[in-house]
Amino acid sequence: MGNKIEILGLGAGDLEQLPLGVYRKLTQSAHVYLRTKQHPVVTELDQEGFNFTSFDSIYEKHDQFEQVYEEIVQTLLEKSQTGDVLYAVPGHPLVAERTVQLLLEYSAASRVEIIIGGGQSFIDSLFQALKIDPIEGFQLLDGTALSSSEIEIKQHIIIGQVYDQYVASNVKLTLMERLPDDYEVIIVTAAGSSSESIIKVPLYELDREVILSNLTSVYVPPVKEEKLLVREFSKLKEIIAVLRGPNGCPWDKEQTHESLKRYLIEETYEVIEAINSGDIDNLIEELGDVLLQVMLHAQIGEDDGYFSIDDVIGVLTEKMIRRHPHVFGDRKAEDADTVVRNWQEIKEQEKGVKETSRLAGVPKSLPNLIRAYEIQKKAAKVGFDWQEIKPAIEKVKEELQEFEDELTENLEGMQLAKEEFGDLLFAFVNVARFLKIHPEEALLATNEKFIRRFQYIEARVRESGKSFEQHTLEELDLFWDEAKIKGL
Repeated sequence: MGNKIEILGLGAGDLEQLPLGVYRKLTQSAHVYLRTKQHPVVTELDQEGFNFTSFDSIYEKHDQFEQVYEEIVQTLLEKSQTGDVLYAVPGHPLVAERTVQLLLEYSAASRVEIIIGGGQSFIDSLFQALKIDPIEGFQLLDGTALSSSEIEIKQHIIIGQVYDQYVASNVKLTLMERLPDDYEVIIVTAAGSSSESIIKVPLYELDREVILSNLTSVYVPPVKEEKLLVREFSKLKEIIAVLRGPNGCPWDKEQTHESLKRYLIEETYEVIEAINSGDIDNLIEELGDVLLQVMLHAQIGEDDGYFSIDDVIGVLTEKMIRRHPHVFGDRKAEDADTVVRNWQEIKEQEKGVKETSRLAGVPKSLPNLIRAYEIQKKAAKVGFDWQEIKPAIEKVKEELQEFEDELTENLEGMQLAKEEFGDLLFAFVNVARFLKIHPEEALLATNEKFIRRFQYIEARVRESGKSFEQHTLEELDLFWDEAKIKGL
């Protein structure tokens, strides 16, 4: 091992809080490198003739903090090649200090020994200033890289490195994804020092009229109100467990995978209807109903000791990563067709053996219109498909003629007519698939259109004061045409 870099912590407050050993090393060293001089200890040491070089200027050179930290670390490693280096950072070197982690990561390749010295973490002073007990559960998060998905709103949350209004603004917007705009948060600066500042503000004012520095942290108290927890996945999981529990709902407790099958189908179709209607609020509700079915199945699995919702999520997550190597790996996929081919190839590899038939895997439980569509898609993947639309339409005409012929030749025996009718539908599905029209969606739209127009006819019949039976088909057709003109 070559030379060494010793890293000291400047603590969370002023000189009075600095450990004696750290103070001696700082003042007796010929030269010290500082990540930043914006710290109360540096201000006081400067009056004692403290000799240092700060890296504050590097912050002005880059747009991203990671670039700043990278340059600081590379500079320190270069300096260490000509002699030992003493490097000081705010707080404790191993708490929320990215440059230290990078130095530890690069030290082996650079043949530099990294020594971690003392220093008081800002965490202790912050707990004392806020009078909170960490045993209740808390999170320490980085304000410069905050993600909504990592926030546990039922715990104490401390967000460090809220240097300036830009970072504070990003923190505010991220928290607003999970919390009300007026949720009270606490801005703590220089905790434990003589210049300690504790300011309570509604969340929407987090980045307004507040002086922020590298000693600033944001504290988010744990959410206690039930109405604020309703959007949490953990709360939903808890509710489903209660419904299936000893004191839960009699209906929920008696459900099985078998008994719930029809509800999953029904709820799925209601989602499709909400999509077609363009009603976003209804879509949210219907998607929730589908999620309810998933949660019930998962809870049944957990109650029976076979699997839980965590297993479902884990299997799905792993599958999404495996089957998207063009996103999470090094494969390329320039268009959706390539993605589908890659997906099928990976799927076959996962199963270990190829299916006995190319058409295997299309569930028999599907509605047969959709099943025909899926069967044709599988056949098309190996080239068993029309290359243009005209032959597909000619096939429909051929099947229609065969159906008409069967009706003409054999009015009493309908079995062959039934077969020909099925052939006709199958041929029509082929045309729909060729045109990228999903037959089920097309038929659903037609059904809804028929309902709207027939309801218009019903309204016109009521207006006439006569019954349906008193209207001729021609009169009813006129009402139908009126509905079409009105765009129904």
